[in-house]
Amino acid sequence: MPDIDGFDEFYRGSRQRLLGFVYALTGDRIEAQDAVQEAYIRAWQRWSTVREYDDPEAWVRVVASRVAVSRWRSLRSRARAYLRHGATETVPGPTTETVEVVAALRRLPEEQRVAIALYYLVGMPVADVARETAAPVGTVKARLSRGRAALAGLLAVSDLGETTDAC
Repeated sequence: MPDIDGFDEFYRGSRQRLLGFVYALTGDRIEAQDAVQEAYIRAWQRWSTVREYDDPEAWVRVVASRVAVSRWRSLRSRARAYLRHGATETVPGPTTETVEVVAALRRLPEEQRVAIALYYLVGMPVADVARETAAPVGTVKARLSRGRAALAGLLAVSDLGETTDAC
């Protein structure tokens, strides 16, 4: 088990210097905090070895700078890929109808909501829904039927399209 007292003292005595150093490297306070935190986590995990070094702070400083550089390289690679391949297609936001259906689904009992989501949204056959939910096929059909009826009432819709598979 690491020497808790020794590490705490080390941390309190060195954290501001290390944060200032990594901030100077990155120019981003949040990135610097993340890199320094990661370095201290690694030091904590190896504290029984790190505390024996001539300069444990130097070890943490090297680790923090490597973490920061690694993150910078990763961001740079992502930016290059973005430029090379262009922006991903934007996904349109939910329509008013979708929001209403989701709100209505939230009001259903969980078993009905799960059955409806698996059957209608995932496109699973009733037998697969039964297997996934560990319920008999007849129970799944009843949940679908009751769920559709409840949704119709909640959405003021007369028919949500009964299917022959679910009946």
